[in-house]
Amino acid sequence: ITNKLLAFWNHPAGPKTIHFWAPTFKSGIGIANIADFSNYNMKNWNLFSVNFAMARTSLYQLSRKIKQN
Repeated sequence: ITNKLLAFWNHPAGPKTIHFWAPTFKSGIGIANIADFSNYNMKNWNLFSVNFAMARTSLYQLSRKIKQN
């Protein structure tokens, strides 16, 4: 187990790099979005603004991909 943990720790995309943490936190935002589906009365405006920004940038990236194809 120790060798596997050490290999994971030292991997080029392991927890010592941004390549690990950026998708991890982005997944957390996605989970928060899903959890927010049941909350019709948005009280957390900070989370709302993040969700809005994520939706806009995702739609922009999707439009770029569609135009490229």
